[in-house]
Amino acid sequence: MSTAVAPLDRLLYTPEEAAEVLSFGRSTVYELMAAGELKFIKRGRSRRIKRVHLEEFVNALEPQSH
Repeated sequence: MSTAVAPLDRLLYTPEEAAEVLSFGRSTVYELMAAGELKFIKRGRSRRIKRVHLEEFVNALEPQSH
């Protein structure tokens, strides 16, 4: 029996995991965090992004018109 947690069941994501969920590059996620566009928590040297903050970020994205 596997104890792996499905991505949608996680509460916290590393920036690398968040990049995979968002289909962005890792550097883009770090840039969004540095710019304050993507909220995160920091413990020591570790950064984690709450699932709710990923959802808020995606919901705030505006579609681009041509």
